[in-house]
Amino acid sequence: MTDKKTEDYIIASYQNDEKMMILVYAQWCINNDLDPETLYKETYPSQGNNQALAEALDLTVSKEESEYIPNETVLNVLQLFGNNDLAFTVQQQIDQMKPSK
Repeated sequence: MTDKKTEDYIIASYQNDEKMMILVYAQWCINNDLDPETLYKETYPSQGNNQALAEALDLTVSKEESEYIPNETVLNVLQLFGNNDLAFTVQQQIDQMKPSK
């Protein structure tokens, strides 16, 4: 592979992985009766609509059709891609879901 082809491959791979991260986040939200766009806008109020999130929402399924996505998985995936602010918002939602002792 030439340097340019290698670079293009790495970029394409990262973009595909990033899309998967967004899909995991969106599906986790749906599985937990949360609105992915609302949480995103709460986290990043100065950003406009997120086209990648809108595209991911088209690929989500109902929570009844979805596989279970552990809380730790969505947090790890968000942090892996540097979305620490969104991971913090998700963690706040997880904390609210836990039953009071």
